[in-house]
Amino acid sequence: MSNKVTGIDMRIMKLLSKNARLTYKELAEILGTTRQRVSRRMERLEKNGVIKKYTVIPDYDALGYVHVILGVTVKPTTNLDEIIPKLMEDENIKVIQRSLGSHNLVLHIVGPKDMKELERIISEVSRRIPGIDKLDITFVTETVKFEVL
Repeated sequence: MSNKVTGIDMRIMKLLSKNARLTYKELAEILGTTRQRVSRRMERLEKNGVIKKYTVIPDYDALGYVHVILGVTVKPTTNLDEIIPKLMEDENIKVIQRSLGSHNLVLHIVGPKDMKELERIISEVSRRIPGIDKLDITFVTETVKFEVL
């Protein structure tokens, strides 16, 4: 089987992106194929790194947390390859994205609703990033749509 992502692979990933708890049997029924075929395709997608992770999308507000996005712009001489491993160790940072445009890094932080504690967390994260030129902070108040495909 080739490493090429096929139409059925895309259909499997779209279905799983809406409900990652679907079983191979359920996927096969929806797709009109066999459980074994779905199993082989899933194994290949995982092995090739096309599917990186199965996860949940929590309601942070219901859990008593806030979701904050930091847009970080660093000076051109700053080496992001040295910074990112340090940021990956921080349990408050849930998503780290390299980016082009207004920011070099986009960090998603989940923290307590206590503003003083959240300020401390953001300051701590900022100190881990040498050469910050600009830092934009966005509070996510509601996720109204979240699709990956």
